[in-house]
Amino acid sequence: MGVALISAQRSKDPKTQVGACIVNPKNRIVGVGYNGMPDIDIKHNDDKFPWDKQTHYTKNKHLYVCHAEMNAIVNKMGADIQGCTLYTTKYPCNECSKLIIQSGIKKVVFLENKEPDRDIYAASRILLQTANIVIKEHTPKGDLSGLYEEVTKLNTLL
Repeated sequence: MGVALISAQRSKDPKTQVGACIVNPKNRIVGVGYNGMPDIDIKHNDDKFPWDKQTHYTKNKHLYVCHAEMNAIVNKMGADIQGCTLYTTKYPCNECSKLIIQSGIKKVVFLENKEPDRDIYAASRILLQTANIVIKEHTPKGDLSGLYEEVTKLNTLL
């Protein structure tokens, strides 16, 4: 989960930074991602797409942003991710859950789920449960009160 938290700091989203990390059954990292705009051959991609949530499609980030889980799957370092575990700082939406199922990931560990009854997260839960994917909320060990501050400081070095 620590790698997912650090990855989230790479996001340029001014409101919500999300990170994801995929590990194989030996707990070796095989993919990492964060939420951001499409970037292959698009220079200054973060400036070309909106970061707002306005209703008109030209100004709604949700229609353009690639979620952390999607990016972790796409950036899987050429590894087979069948049977792997995905760690994510936010509960995956229904679209990411479809990718998780299709990729063969067997376990999802999430840090927070602020809106569990929202349609996209309720549908996600149904999708993951139907596919027999283990869903587990991450329970930090020890006192992590200063972790977020330290990760934020680290972000300034990236």
